[in-house]
Amino acid sequence: MEIVTIIFVLGGLFFFFAASIGLLRFPDFYARMHATGKGDTLGGFLIILGLAVYNLFHGGHGGFDLASILTSVKIIFIAVFIFLANPTATHAVFKAGLDSGVVPWTKEGSK
Repeated sequence: MEIVTIIFVLGGLFFFFAASIGLLRFPDFYARMHATGKGDTLGGFLIILGLAVYNLFHGGHGGFDLASILTSVKIIFIAVFIFLANPTATHAVFKAGLDSGVVPWTKEGSK
């Protein structure tokens, strides 16, 4: 199960890293928000899921017991909350930018 945990955590770190690169490289507010919204949501979800798997098999007294199952379920609830709340918050920030008049980037000469 350590391998599954490592795969989840490394996958989450990859998406966080990709979101950071998107934040630095994309040209405007909307593209940057898109990159960070998607990357942070999936990155956080995968890392917390890896934590839940690790806790399930190594939590408590070093075995598969009721306390580690309940803790892993709570951690999964947190992951689901982040998976639902982060896109909603990103949408709200997008809408606030649109309402305040932030103009999307366009290629020069295109209409």
